[in-house]
Amino acid sequence: MKMQLFAWTSLWCLSVVSLHGQTLNLSDALEQSVLNFQKIKAKEAAVNASEENVRFNKRAYLPDFTLAAQQSYGTINAQNGPLYSYGGLGSAASSMPLEEQNWNAAFGSLYLANINWNFFTFGKIKNEINAARSKQQVMQQDLEQLRFQHQVKVGAAYFNLIAAQRIKFVQERNVERALVMETVTASRAKSGLIPEVDYATAQAEVSHAQAARIKALDKELEYSKSLAVLIGNNYQQFQLDSLYVYQTPTYLSDSERHIENHPVLEWQQSQVENSEQQEKVFAALQRPSLSLFGVVQGRGSGFEWNYVQDNTAFSKSYNDGVGIDRTNYLVGINLSWNLTSILRQSSKVKEQKYITQSLQEEYQYAFENLKAQKELTKEQWNNALEVFEQTKIQVTAASKAYKQHTALYTNGLSSIVDLTQAIYLLHRSEIDAEIAQNNLWQALWMVAAATGDLDLLLNETKSLKR
Repeated sequence: MKMQLFAWTSLWCLSVVSLHGQTLNLSDALEQSVLNFQKIKAKEAAVNASEENVRFNKRAYLPDFTLAAQQSYGTINAQNGPLYSYGGLGSAASSMPLEEQNWNAAFGSLYLANINWNFFTFGKIKNEINAARSKQQVMQQDLEQLRFQHQVKVGAAYFNLIAAQRIKFVQERNVERALVMETVTASRAKSGLIPEVDYATAQAEVSHAQAARIKALDKELEYSKSLAVLIGNNYQQFQLDSLYVYQTPTYLSDSERHIENHPVLEWQQSQVENSEQQEKVFAALQRPSLSLFGVVQGRGSGFEWNYVQDNTAFSKSYNDGVGIDRTNYLVGINLSWNLTSILRQSSKVKEQKYITQSLQEEYQYAFENLKAQKELTKEQWNNALEVFEQTKIQVTAASKAYKQHTALYTNGLSSIVDLTQAIYLLHRSEIDAEIAQNNLWQALWMVAAATGDLDLLLNETKSLKR
């Protein structure tokens, strides 16, 4: 009894919350899910990152502009001999070789402005920019297909919750019928018109109906939690659109969207295009580069021009060494072509072509699968419609049988077993009818999901509301 009292109290509290809450429409649930789902937010951040990567690659057209200032202190003992600065440009100057080592030291300075511009790269930079754009498109399509698939899950959870609420409603009606039967048997058993076992049977039916109602409530709460999580909302008892309970879709119109425009296929197609663009990038790396360069250099030194002849011609003063005594400039054009890159990159191009081929096969598989799924869901919708029509006949017949057996039992012309069986048949018929009604909308939702156009169902909803 305590458990029943607790269940009834919980049901009443949740009903009060539901009555005072706003109706959650399917379109609102889909919108909330897109705004609040954390994985979608993560994908949106990834799209923003890919957009910045496109901007970064565009700026590769800008020349390198380097400013340098160096002040040092040391000796300038020199020696004849070759010198190579590995991996870069070395700029150095000193005196003529001296007869012997000495430790004379002074301040020196170097000021440098350097510009290097790869003004023509035979398509390397252009293809890298296009590859960055293609990658950004992949991220964008990945976001769109994630939004789509998440909304499909939200819609399924929405209709599952409606089904759970309707089954709970049917169970509550069954409790009412069982209580009526208990009341009738109680009064007749006390008057001796029927045996006490009939009253005991009626009590058992009430207990069974109450337990079934509580189980239905548990299932409703479970689906409420699932929907709340998917739309990023707090756990609560939802009041959903009653249109999906009392009306059925009467016309299944084909979507104008082609199967190629399905969000999942568009995402996979973007991967194929991105791989093809990577092929062009690797092919472009086999080509040379043309660059312009220019250098302006100013130098200062504490050593005088005649230091080689007179080793005392230097100053240890900081000011004497950090000024600019000599200036030089250099401009030119450079053609650079690493011929071995032709051999290296040819393997990368072939590798990328195989990757492209793999992605194309995956796209074709997904295309055929969605095409078949689209046709399958249409057949399932037709079957769901036929089942729904059959359940209407079933409910009508079961209702007549229940009324007849109730009248017969009340007048002592039928047994409680017959009445209990009639109640069971009506109860089962009502549940089948509610499930068939819900399955009709769920089947249409699956058609929309397979087509890639969720507006197929939403537009049907709008037409029914008009």
